[in-house]
Amino acid sequence: MSSKLYQPSLGGVHDLEGLKLKTSQILNEKIHGISFSPYIEGQGPGSYISEEQIQERLQIISSNVNWVRSFSCTEGHQNIPRIAKANGLNTMVGIWIDADKEKNEEEIGNAIEVAKAGHVDILAVGNEVLLREDIPEHELIEYIHRVKAEVPDVMVGYVDAYFLFENHPAVADACDVILTNCYPFWEGCPIDFAVPYMKEMYRRASVVAKGKPVIVSETGWPNEGVAERGAEPSELNALRYFVDTYQWAEEESIEVFYFSSFDEAWKVEKEGAVGAYWGLWDKDGRYKYPV
Repeated sequence: MSSKLYQPSLGGVHDLEGLKLKTSQILNEKIHGISFSPYIEGQGPGSYISEEQIQERLQIISSNVNWVRSFSCTEGHQNIPRIAKANGLNTMVGIWIDADKEKNEEEIGNAIEVAKAGHVDILAVGNEVLLREDIPEHELIEYIHRVKAEVPDVMVGYVDAYFLFENHPAVADACDVILTNCYPFWEGCPIDFAVPYMKEMYRRASVVAKGKPVIVSETGWPNEGVAERGAEPSELNALRYFVDTYQWAEEESIEVFYFSSFDEAWKVEKEGAVGAYWGLWDKDGRYKYPV
């Protein structure tokens, strides 16, 4: 990947058209990874997703990324890793863990089956479980150890905000890899300071990792919606954040999974209007920032 494409926008391009051009260049050279939910309009958690729909949505993004990150192994999502592999992509596969223990068992069973079939590069046991306070720390650690024992040849981690690993070092110790979500936007950080703030989030997760790999499992910036204190959603800010994030990722060899592939209307219920506008592609699969 050419470093020429990664001049920080704060010290270089500020205008919308210039940032659109840089974003397109970065995507054409392929970013490391992206969060992938295959939902279309009217769907959300609880909807069963067909293999055909997964294939259609993956084809939209597959030429711009090296990895995809999925979030669940039920309701059809267990087919994402196999289809992604068939499209030449690496996979970070999520096991959705919450307070529903019966559903957790289904998630874990399916994930282990998918991993044993050779379709998983990294397995993420849970996503923001501690942030939501769904289950206690010791139960999460038990799940992580169970999965590691079943698939010893697969790298296993857990996804959460950087500060949760500081608060739960035993969880970090149980992981092979630390998968940290870093969102300056949700902490109200103005765009001018957002990427430096993300670097500090990453540094703090790295301290708890004790030499284990640390991957930014989610980061992004919305292009529409209501401001979160000093963090303003806009097309310009979303593009600045994307360009500056990949400047940093390139310079320091950081593995980043961008959030997200597509806009998702169902997220409005929990996150407000801003929740629907984190995608690089819109809800219908159209790239949002053409030059």
